[in-house]
This record gives sequence, structure tokens and C-alpha cells, in this order.
Amino acid sequence: MRRTVAVVGGGCAGVLATRELLRGGDDRVVLIEPGEPGGGLAYGRARPWHLLNSRAGAMSADPDDPGDFARWAGCAPDDFRPRQEYGRYLRSVFASTMAAYGDRLTVRRARAESLTDLGVVLGDGSLVRADDVVIATGNPGAAQPAIAAGAGPALGASRAGPEHPDYLADPWRPGALEAIPSHVPVLLVGAGLTAVDVALTLTAGGARDAPITLVSRRGQLPLTHTEHAAPPAVPALDDCTTLRDVVRAVRAEAARAGDWRAVVDGMRPHLDQLWAALTPDEQDAFLRHLARPWECHRHRMAPTVGARIAGLRAEGRLDVRAGGLRSLTAPQAGGFLAELEAGTQWFGAVVNCAGPGRLPAAAGSFVGSLLDAGQARVGPHGLGLDIDPDGRLIGADGRPQRGRWLIGPLRRGARWETTAVPEIRAQARQLAGGPAGRPSYVPASPGRRRLSRT
Repeated sequence: MRRTVAVVGGGCAGVLATRELLRGGDDRVVLIEPGEPGGGLAYGRARPWHLLNSRAGAMSADPDDPGDFARWAGCAPDDFRPRQEYGRYLRSVFASTMAAYGDRLTVRRARAESLTDLGVVLGDGSLVRADDVVIATGNPGAAQPAIAAGAGPALGASRAGPEHPDYLADPWRPGALEAIPSHVPVLLVGAGLTAVDVALTLTAGGARDAPITLVSRRGQLPLTHTEHAAPPAVPALDDCTTLRDVVRAVRAEAARAGDWRAVVDGMRPHLDQLWAALTPDEQDAFLRHLARPWECHRHRMAPTVGARIAGLRAEGRLDVRAGGLRSLTAPQAGGFLAELEAGTQWFGAVVNCAGPGRLPAAAGSFVGSLLDAGQARVGPHGLGLDIDPDGRLIGADGRPQRGRWLIGPLRRGARWETTAVPEIRAQARQLAGGPAGRPSYVPASPGRRRLSRT
């Protein structure tokens, strides 16, 4: 009997899941997405100077054809292409999927509100009936800095974010950065790839007169890719039994290989296994002490982006500071007085560039509804939702939810390497069982693990 699978979310994860589900069986798929499928936050709101932080050769949507995106873009596998272009590629992939499977694919341009036993409830109150539901909603909301404004409400105290006109809780809101006057100094809170993108936007065209200050606890920017990738190098991990052993093995292999990038890339296929092997205390220690240095090495800037950021720093237009943000007050004249490690300074605007927040506070409305209804529970360390080994949501009662699946960044915590295209397309393939395989979203028999087809 033909079944119906609802996919909630039409960004990268939703498009790849939809494609693989249709290729891997004869079931119907309903994609639920209020915007245009294939956009998503990462690609739908990018500007021309925002580049992918992975090489084109790693970004194919097709697990069977690693060169698909590079051919589509007409570039070399080592190139770093614009994120806008990758969004167009995903939309092209979805259009091809619609053309090939349009008799089994329906798109509902609506926002998902909640789940019932019958399917997905939409914002207008209508119901999409579905036998299985795949959650592909992307990252949690951005973390908000826990700071207080002396002349107004506490910043970051609520999920909705502060309301002060000079505070940008969401730098991706259309027109938000362009509205900042070029003559006022700007403070960016956070030092990851979002902060890099914001700095590029604020300085695009060279019109900005005032400096930009970037502050984080460690003051560490993402590191930079080389022009050409070195062959991956895998450290000797067989005898590693603790987090300390893993760190020693990685450092030893980096010294031997001569390029730490090769070691970071070589570890990538093994990271989920390593993460699962750590004790909860070791995972917590990693998050407190090593996660930020790891992210700087793992999620690197494209070479031209790294050169641009280095140039802004050399020109004195971008100042990177450690020590974090200690307090923030809003004088009546406007802007903010920010207490940094080096002292208090006035900024005309403050932009939140922090990474994803922790659940449940950072859950969007749909994921929040799952938690409130007990249909999901917060995963390890609050990084995402909890899942079983097959990717099924685990409910508040600790039991896997029949026919409720998770793909993409919200697997983090239960997994580690789950935010980038290669891992997401592998999850989509595993979910669908492969073009010639039995769809793996059919629940396994009790006590029996489903075979992986990755």
C-alpha cells in the first residue's frame, strides 16, 4: 500500500530528504515549507560576497555523483562558490525532482504548527495526513547573549529577543545590516562564520567609516582553508579510550602530516563514533574546553574570505577582542555602552552573531510544540533533539516515536557531525534506504537494528 511521508522544512535537509525518499520508493511525499524550497537561512539570505566554507567538490546533492554541483556550477572541485549560487543549485535539484516525480510530490506553502497521530497541523488549521513525518527544520534559533540593558528590558532574556532598535538579534533579517549608519562603530557579539559574514556585509563597497569590533569569550576567528585540499590523514584512534587519548593522537598525526587541515578532514567520517564513545562527562568537558578551538579548525573560511578579513584587521577596520561582553546598557541618546575586558565603549549598534542556542530556549515554534506535547525530548547537552540509532525522535517517555524522523542539524548532541551537506545527504540516503533498497522509514522489528546502506 502506498504511504504518505510529510517532510517539514524546505531548506537543504528538506530538499535532500524529499529527493531521496522519492527516488528510493513509490510513496507520496508532501513537502511543507512556507518559502521557496531550496532556500533556507544559509542560502536564501546570502549576499554575493558570502562564499561556501566547503569546496565545490564536497557539495553535491547526490550521494552517487560527488561532482554534480561542480559540473552544474562549471567550476573546479577545489573552488569556493557563492552561497547564493548554491541556493540556486538546490532549487534546480528540487525542480528536477518535481519534474521527475511530480505525480507523487506535493508542496504545501505553509508553516507547520504541530503534529498529531494523523499528520501535520498547518498554520491555517488544516491537516496534512501522513503515515511518516521527517523533521528537517535546520538549526535551533540563535543564542542570545545574557546581558542587561540599564535603560530598558534585559537583552536575551526571552526567546523573542530584545526590542531595542539598535540591537540586531537576527542579522539575517532583510535590510537589517543595511540600516546601520556607516559612521557609527558596531559591536559584533560572536566570532564564528556568522560574524565573518556580517563583517563582510558591513564593509562591502568600502563605504563604512567607523570601525567594527568583534568580541567573544576566546576571541578566536575561524581559520582558513588552503587553496587546494591535501589528502585526508586519519590519526591512529584504535587505542584511544578517553578524550585525552584522542587529543594526543590528533596532535601527533598533525605533526606527522605537516598540515592539521588534513587531519581534521580525515577525522570527519569518524566523529560520530568518537562522540558516542565519550562519556557524558567527557562530552561536557569537550564542549567547555575544546569545542570552540575545534570549530575554528573544522569550519574554516574560504581563502579569499580569510584574506579579506586579514586585510580589514590590518587596516584597523576590524578589531577582534577576547574576554566576552560583560554588560550592555542603553543610554537615552541611543546606541549602547558595552563593558568589554579592556573597558567600556559606546557602539551605535550591536549585532548578535552567536551560533545556535541550546534547547529548549532556542526551539522554534514547531520544535517547541513537539517538546511541549512530549513528542520529542531535548537531546544530550541541549544541542538538539534526542533520537534513536535509526534517527527516530525519542519522546518524553523515553520511547522512539513510530514514524517520526529527524534529519540535519537538530541531530546534534545525539550525533556530532550532522550540519554539513555530505552528512545530511548521507542521512537522507539512509532514511530512504537507497534507490534500490527498502525504505528505511518502515519501523524495524523490536530488538533488531536496521542495516545501514551508506
